[in-house]
Formats: sequence, structure tokens, C-alpha cells
Amino acid sequence: MNTKNKLLIAGSAVLAFVLLSGFRGGHFGGGARDPERMKQMITWRMDDRLEDLKATEDQKQALHGLKDSLFEDGKRLFEENKGARTQLVEQWESTNPDSRAVHALVDARVDALRAFAHKVADAALEAHRILSPEQRQQVTANVRERMNAR
Repeated sequence: MNTKNKLLIAGSAVLAFVLLSGFRGGHFGGGARDPERMKQMITWRMDDRLEDLKATEDQKQALHGLKDSLFEDGKRLFEENKGARTQLVEQWESTNPDSRAVHALVDARVDALRAFAHKVADAALEAHRILSPEQRQQVTANVRERMNAR
């Protein structure tokens, strides 16, 4: 397996973990779920996975730091998206919506999502450096198993 595929798998694993653990379905915030409770649930799930990997305390601490940083960035992104939705509704309700404002808003949200995706990719690369080759193989096997199940 070449390096590009390994990085893709590691990146996909971290992104999938973040997305499947609490950032899906628009239930983040808005009263549907408490962000701190969601963070705790993600932490519990991550702890289970790290136990399966037999991660050292140093690895756990480093990986939890990545998770916490991504969580806060994701929380901020979600809040910004709520504000953008409000602005889009205001434009819709206007008798003469401002096309440039709408497109600028869309561009800003796409840029913010792209920036977050790059942070996720960087976190995946850092996780790759933190985990041992054996642990990375185990993560890869889990990712492949989930991919095949879909």
C-alpha cells in the first residue's frame, strides 16, 4: 500500500470518527443535544477505540488533544453556519435579494468548511505519526471493514 493510500485511510478514519461521533445530521447544538454531552460521548467512544489499540497514556493524551481541538473548531463552524442560514432566510424573505451577498455568503461557508477539512486532514496526519505501524494497521482494518459494510 503506497503512502498516499495510507494517508487517505488515516484521514478518512479521523474524519469518519469525528463525523459519525457527533457532527452528523444537524443535531449538533440547536437544543437537540448539549455540545458538552456530545463531547463526552465522543470521548467515551474514542477511549474505547484507544483501549482496543492498546494506546499508551502519551498516545491517548496526544490524540485527545487533537479531538478536543477539532471538536471546538467544529462547534464554532456549526454556530457560524447557523448564522449564515439566518442571513440566507433574510435574503429569501427580501423583496429584492442581493445576489452578490448570497454568493459571498455561500463562498464564505465553503471556505470555512474547506479550512475545517484541512484541519481534519492535518489531525489525521498527526494521528498517523502518533500511532505505531501495528496500531495504524488495526485502524486501517477497522476502516476497511466499515467501508465494506456500507
